[in-house]
Amino acid sequence: MLCIPLNASPEQAQRLLALQQGFAQVCNALAPLVQSTRVWNRVALHHLAYRQLREQFPDMGSQMVCNAIYSVSRTSRMVFQHPASPFYLARLGNKPLPLLRFADSCPVYFDRHTLSIKAGQLSMFTLDGRMRFQLALRPEDENSFHTRKLREIVLARRSDGVYQLSFLLANEQGSAEAPPSAEAGDGEIPEYVMLEEALCSDPHP
Repeated sequence: MLCIPLNASPEQAQRLLALQQGFAQVCNALAPLVQSTRVWNRVALHHLAYRQLREQFPDMGSQMVCNAIYSVSRTSRMVFQHPASPFYLARLGNKPLPLLRFADSCPVYFDRHTLSIKAGQLSMFTLDGRMRFQLALRPEDENSFHTRKLREIVLARRSDGVYQLSFLLANEQGSAEAPPSAEAGDGEIPEYVMLEEALCSDPHP
């Protein structure tokens, strides 16, 4: 795991916040489909929702829409498939699924199409064009970015307000390194996700 805090100016921080909010909007537009269909497989969700999301959020770009679909799929697995989760699907049975609601503080997922590093300079997608940062990277870290399989790139805002990028890389054996503790698969609901219980209609008003 490689974590890099971004030395963002106030203007850059505003652009990152706008991206974070926009990303949450895409996730929240997709969440009702998960609730109604019980589908959260990433490929299946892509086929169900990609075209509509692209039309609904043209500024987000095709690849970031794909990353939002990945985020919803990933979060749904944590919420509905982990045995320690209070919303574990086997425990819910036939009850309606709760609705996932992503806060504006939710992490933003990137990939090699939306974020690149070259000669110590980071270039990343935002809603109003690419944004660049100079990074004080060790040569071996930049080399890892280019030579090892990249599992995840996550932009998150820390409690002190600083934006930080986390890179989850495959190790030499090809398996992913341990994810950040905040994302650990321990069955806890991520703090940036709220769940709204489905309302059951009362047959006897």
